[in-house]
Amino acid sequence: MKSKRHQKSGEVLGKVNSCIVNFDVEGLRQACREALDEGIPPAEIFREMARGMEVIGRNYERGEYYLSELIAAGETMKEGMRIVEPHLKTADYKAAGKVLIGTVKGDLHDIGKDIVIALLKSAGFEVVDLGIDVPSEKFVEEVRRVKPDILGLSGLLTPSMMEMENVIRRLTQEGLREKVKVILGGYPIKEDFARKVGADAGVNDVALGVKICKEWIKSK
Repeated sequence: MKSKRHQKSGEVLGKVNSCIVNFDVEGLRQACREALDEGIPPAEIFREMARGMEVIGRNYERGEYYLSELIAAGETMKEGMRIVEPHLKTADYKAAGKVLIGTVKGDLHDIGKDIVIALLKSAGFEVVDLGIDVPSEKFVEEVRRVKPDILGLSGLLTPSMMEMENVIRRLTQEGLREKVKVILGGYPIKEDFARKVGADAGVNDVALGVKICKEWIKSK
């Protein structure tokens, strides 16, 4: 009887993984509910979604998938997370690390940020999303309050780069810069710019950004 239950759990988790890989939103909702009904620990369901996202990430890194597939996978995973997250909060689950993220003041774009958030959550991070058009003082206030391991500053527009520099300057003035790793992300961002303004990293590739965050946490 126990082996049959174990087999059933494996089949349900296989559905969770498959739905992520195949961008099956409704199927993932059903699979997550079924997994919870089967008594599968929420953290285990979460890890299976993460494994599916790892497949997507590898395909993206190999050039087999493009941004559209990455977006689709992120949106699919978010639907599963809506079902599993309330249970994760009460489960025995320890986040890999804490990330505070937002799109800087003057920029209303959130697609890239939301993809990163989905990928970070799939990797086990606790993520606090400040949204879009976030002023520097808000970033400073939340770094002090939340005490994140990593601060992510997102922006799609070139003028956003100046605002990112402003956020880092404010963090330095408030004595908070050395307390948090800072990563910049967005289409115009290059590594040399990030170093120039005092960030720890700068990327225009979401998968690479998540990889860097994971490496930072592992090295702590």
